[in-house]
Amino acid sequence: MYKHILIATDGSELAGKGLEQGLELAAAVGAQVTIVTASERWTPADAGVVWGGSASMLEEYRTHVTDQANEVLAAAGARADQLGVRHESVYVAERYPADAILETAAARGVDLIVMASHGRRGLNRLLIGSQTNAVIAHSTIPVLVVR
Repeated sequence: MYKHILIATDGSELAGKGLEQGLELAAAVGAQVTIVTASERWTPADAGVVWGGSASMLEEYRTHVTDQANEVLAAAGARADQLGVRHESVYVAERYPADAILETAAARGVDLIVMASHGRRGLNRLLIGSQTNAVIAHSTIPVLVVR
């Protein structure tokens, strides 16, 4: 069955459901897991260039998201350890999550991607967008979506 599963997480409660399902599946089939999280690029407008902020805000942002990613991955790794699942963690900085997931999946040779979705519909889905939909649309690897 599956030998190498990529599980995407952002540390949210919903992503935790995807993490749990992915880890339980990996434990059941004896698969190894790559746990991935990503942070998006912060544009100069975000950093305050337009509204008078300082350039140091970008470095503060990078430090904050790196620390947050490390916490998310540590918690996910601890859960994998509890279930006896072989795992490695990957943090992809300054990439859209869908791109980070697809690129990591391809680079690591995984045979399944597991991630959560809010299941938004209609205009809300169009306005907010969906990383899950982007992964599904562009992946050549099977994707298990958890709600």
